[in-house]
Amino acid sequence: MIVTLTANPSIDRTVELTAPLTRGAVQRAVHVVQEAGGKGVNVSRALAMSGVPTLAVLPGDDDDAVLAGLRGISLPFRNLPIGAALRINTAVTEPDGTTTKINEPGPELSPMRLEELLAAVVAESAGADWLVLAGSLPPGAPSTFYTTVTDAVRKAYGPSAPLVAIDSSGEPLAAAAAGIPAPDLLKPNAEELSELTGIGTGDDLEQDLELAAKACAVLVAAGVGAVLATLGSRGALLVTDAGAWHAVHPPVTARSTVGAGDSALAGYLLAHSAGEPPEDCLRQAVAHGSAAAALPGSTVPSLDQTTPAVVAVTPLEVTPPVTEASTIGSAAGPRQEEF
Repeated sequence: MIVTLTANPSIDRTVELTAPLTRGAVQRAVHVVQEAGGKGVNVSRALAMSGVPTLAVLPGDDDDAVLAGLRGISLPFRNLPIGAALRINTAVTEPDGTTTKINEPGPELSPMRLEELLAAVVAESAGADWLVLAGSLPPGAPSTFYTTVTDAVRKAYGPSAPLVAIDSSGEPLAAAAAGIPAPDLLKPNAEELSELTGIGTGDDLEQDLELAAKACAVLVAAGVGAVLATLGSRGALLVTDAGAWHAVHPPVTARSTVGAGDSALAGYLLAHSAGEPPEDCLRQAVAHGSAAAALPGSTVPSLDQTTPAVVAVTPLEVTPPVTEASTIGSAAGPRQEEF
């Protein structure tokens, strides 16, 4: 079982254009997709599509459109009523796959609601293999909320606690990378990796695999169990204290990058739960992310829609630069979409 927490879920609305987006112009959409979303929800959707048991934990009233969407696809969930409508995120995709996103802030959660959400996550994590903490935090939540959840779950279950994966951005990601306890898996993209470590820029890390691997190694040296870094068309890196690998999929025709990173994380977890070695977990992550990028909107692929056999995986030699652990995450800023 893989449990996901989406603290700031949404209806994800994707508008597909037949021409490049022109600021200030009137343009007509050729296709519109609307799905229940949020990063953790997307991970659960991708896992469920491949037959992996999963449970999505999220705030939201019983009659909210997000929960109606989850019921419509028979995705198991536990919700916490909050007395407010969840947000709508809008993505506009161009013919070449370029995606422009407009994300609403979401309803504010009071300290009492956050405590209730924390208690729900801890309760549902019993017996889980992985706990995924994903996406932005709602207004009112401290940036350290994911570290608080990690600590609470590990204290509740000790050696039988699930492994924890975190995929967020900005201050919540920085707090998770520098926090104690550290996650078992962190999933930044190139820009976030640069912001977390102060190494290069996002463009530098996409182009220079050695530099990107060193940045991942800095996070591992600071206590993170493993780093799965998505690098757009350059594939992804996996760095642990046992080794480092780069994987790349042959080029695909991108329709939308929305949810591609979430699918990559789902692919990794799917393979890890099946007992696959690190390089094959990375292989499936890249296969899932590439398949998602070729699908419209925030559609997630099933396992049989992915092609891990064509993914090339190469081991890397990594020597991390000397970086003070206290600088990890100090410059984290807004997230840019991966894949």
